[in-house]
Amino acid sequence: MIYLNNEEKINKLKEKMNINNICIFLDFDKTITTGNSQDSWDASANIEVFGEGLSNDLNKYAKKYAPIELDYTIDVTEKEKYIEEWYEKCMDLYYEYHLTKDKLRKSIDNSKLIFRKGAKDFLFKAFENDVPVIILSAGIGNVIEQFLKEQECYYDNITVISNFIKFDENGNMIKFSDNMIHSLNKNIDKLGNLKVKEAIKTKTYRIGIGDLVEDMYMMGEYPADKLLKIGFLNKNIAENLEVYKKNFDIVLTKENNFYDIEKYLCLPEI
Repeated sequence: MIYLNNEEKINKLKEKMNINNICIFLDFDKTITTGNSQDSWDASANIEVFGEGLSNDLNKYAKKYAPIELDYTIDVTEKEKYIEEWYEKCMDLYYEYHLTKDKLRKSIDNSKLIFRKGAKDFLFKAFENDVPVIILSAGIGNVIEQFLKEQECYYDNITVISNFIKFDENGNMIKFSDNMIHSLNKNIDKLGNLKVKEAIKTKTYRIGIGDLVEDMYMMGEYPADKLLKIGFLNKNIAENLEVYKKNFDIVLTKENNFYDIEKYLCLPEI
């Protein structure tokens, strides 16, 4: 089901936006990938590589904290404390299980990441038309980059901002990147990526596509009439539909896909 919640705004943007004046902000997990895909954290913990321990521990934390992340009745300040705690605990697991670059590569090779239908064509169209694409993810950047490379769609116009794992010269894990990115603090203004700022400074309109209400923070502080906000509502549809309709211009439920929103994105046919 597709819900258009501000058709007047959407129609005005369709008239004004073109390939020369837009940039696109994308979430990765459950947005570029399907709602039932593994996420980039699970993809880095394949049981064939690590046994069941790492995967089970990640799932244990997900069962505790994921319902909090999806509960929009909780005060955002209180929620952020839980989300930070969740991410810190997950990051600690990779030290505990002695992650190496080789183990991570093998884990991703055996993962079950699934592109959302139309996402690959969408990324290619953006590349063909030189539209800046910023993938701002609270997942693991190493996983995202390797997956896009394996799918032959990690194009020059794409910048990935995420939690990257750093390794030493022997391939042993050193640490995660200094600034933790979680679902509640994704904001391009605060993350200060010079490459991105240069790429988007001449772009008038920003298109944001995500699966959580908080994903729209990734576009930073920007005039509302120059933002097109698109949300995939994958879970808790009955409970959260009204919240999504208040926060997104376009809401897609179930396994809607990128083909369903192409006409709103002003990318010409290939």
